[in-house]
Amino acid sequence: MKISELPGDEESGLTCRTYIFQNESHTLGNALKCIISRYEDVQFCAYTVPHPAEAKMHFRIQTQETPALDILKRGLKDLQKVCDHTIDLFEKEVKDFKS
Repeated sequence: MKISELPGDEESGLTCRTYIFQNESHTLGNALKCIISRYEDVQFCAYTVPHPAEAKMHFRIQTQETPALDILKRGLKDLQKVCDHTIDLFEKEVKDFKS
């Protein structure tokens, strides 16, 4: 997954950033937004897909004090944990169903 910062965001400080995810869309954007928006320090969290023909997503994070990059990293790790848990439960239920 290729992630970069939106050019020109440097003036907003470390707590306010827009990240560009290449080859991602609403699937990752909505899941990540749901997780990150629940963090106490987060003031604003949203994503957009600028144009359907472009394979990229803009993801905006604004916090009170914590650097936005730290929040993004935490959100991605927490989303990975949710996905791992979902896969484990699914595989267990399939195994139980087949036996």
